[in-house]
Amino acid sequence: MATFDEFLHLDLRVGTVRSAQPLDGAIKPAYRMEIDFGPEIGTKRSSGQYTANYRPEDLVGRQVIAVVNFSPRRIAGFMSEVLVLAAPDPNGAHVLLVPERQVPNGGRIS
Repeated sequence: MATFDEFLHLDLRVGTVRSAQPLDGAIKPAYRMEIDFGPEIGTKRSSGQYTANYRPEDLVGRQVIAVVNFSPRRIAGFMSEVLVLAAPDPNGAHVLLVPERQVPNGGRIS
């Protein structure tokens, strides 16, 4: 079991997807995205396997929730800086976790 203090070490923030494109070279179909987390954090890059439920144009302008304090990870030659959160649909494809309504970019999830 994780403790509440351990949970607090995760920095979960809201950001708006500014661009999304197919991630060339990925083993499984994926997108590369640039996400605006507001002035404190800035724009970060992420990759994810969202192709079953979203087209790139569906992602642009959408707010997402991401872990912004994990170490960057190279995926198919692309440096992914944040982990966007998603849940599986009935087929196991990713469905993004999003705020219920528009909120300021960079807002911390608590």
